[in-house]
Amino acid sequence: MSNAGSASPWVAPEFSGGAGLMTADRLEALQQAAYDEAYATGLEEGRQAGRQELAERLNYLNQLVACLAEPFRQLDDEVEHATVSLAVRIAGQLIRRELQIEPQHIVGMVHEALSVLPVAARSVEVRLHPEDAAVLRQVYSDTQTEFNWRLVDDPLLSRGGLQVITETSRIDASLEQRLNDLLVTLVGEQRDPET
Repeated sequence: MSNAGSASPWVAPEFSGGAGLMTADRLEALQQAAYDEAYATGLEEGRQAGRQELAERLNYLNQLVACLAEPFRQLDDEVEHATVSLAVRIAGQLIRRELQIEPQHIVGMVHEALSVLPVAARSVEVRLHPEDAAVLRQVYSDTQTEFNWRLVDDPLLSRGGLQVITETSRIDASLEQRLNDLLVTLVGEQRDPET
């Protein structure tokens, strides 16, 4: 008995390109998607690293510029102090010269200093450089006005300076002190009057 007539030939099953099977196009598309994703991730990480490095370099550059600028700030301060100090010295020389040309200015300075004293001030002593004291004595003798205070020659005072001393107060209007006060006003710090 033979089943040869009843046998059918073998036919290969049909594949319809279903979801489970990998084709060359599909494989290429998956590779391209993975490449694009990796490229985008790497690009963003690279940009982030670049931003970080740029921020660090800018910070370093700012610190470097600040360090380089500091000596210039110090130099500016020194030049300012030297310029103001020179201006004060020149002012002192001009005042001394003016007193040699017009010594009567000392009278106004004495009146101004005495005007700030309380009315009840007693034992008032006005101390002047000997040359200024001589001018003051001459002016008062010419006007025949009497002192109601005592005049003292003080060779330690510079021309143009004076001190008024009472029992309870002392006014230092020495030229050095007035110039130092001017310097303090201009620069904003206490300076040695000898500088």
